[in-house]
Amino acid sequence: MKGRVLIIAGSDSGGGAGIQADLKAVTALGAFGMTAITALTAQNTLGVHGVLPVPLDFLRQQIAVVLDDLGADALKTGMLADSATIEAVCDEIAARAPGLPLVADPVMVAKGGHPLLVPDAAETLKRRLLPIAAVLTPNLPEAEALCGFAIADVGAMHRAAKALLALGPKAVLLKGGHLPGDEVVDLLATGTRMEIFRDRRIATRHTHGTGCTLASAVAAGLAQGLSLRDAVIRARAYVRAAIAAAPGYGAGHGPLDHAVTCDPGILR
Repeated sequence: MKGRVLIIAGSDSGGGAGIQADLKAVTALGAFGMTAITALTAQNTLGVHGVLPVPLDFLRQQIAVVLDDLGADALKTGMLADSATIEAVCDEIAARAPGLPLVADPVMVAKGGHPLLVPDAAETLKRRLLPIAAVLTPNLPEAEALCGFAIADVGAMHRAAKALLALGPKAVLLKGGHLPGDEVVDLLATGTRMEIFRDRRIATRHTHGTGCTLASAVAAGLAQGLSLRDAVIRARAYVRAAIAAAPGYGAGHGPLDHAVTCDPGILR
């Protein structure tokens, strides 16, 4: 294994998203995953049925003991739930891992519609987490909540990416899967460049955990020394292969096949 990734996120008892998806993705791409769990969820492919927050002192302790002993080459955040959790996580990162590349997935709503971030925490997310992120990875509904305007086409994605960059992250990977059409468009934006990635949409209901998986795959690449662009290219290829090979479990939004392998020459 090459590259240490500390994942700070919630647990998904169904195994398709959250910490479980994060660890599977990081491992599949050859990096070493470590965790600080923010909340436990009772969850399956039909939705989130219950949430149990982890006490903040224990969350802080998880981060501290991992970073003080094993260290990390990259960080990834997922479900942070509320303002107090965001503040605690950012305080620990500032104290123990300043400057490490952070992939921030602004988890706000579960695939089935259950809210995973209380409404008043969005301002804390913008104030504390986004300015320390190497890359922010919102889907369109999350980007709309952060920007304050609707994103109905690729032109609006460009405007949203600029608005999100103004909030402080070094880069934004804006995921366009919620737009209609046979093509999926993602946008990678930095302070100097915007690049569009296009793929044919895979017709499937098995997309649970795609956001968690993509963000963790990007974090694995950064931990291994890849450039952001190469980390994104590899992560997108991995997620696409995992969607195509989904095992078909569950009656709702099913999980991906995190054990899939993608073309090893994707970056050549």
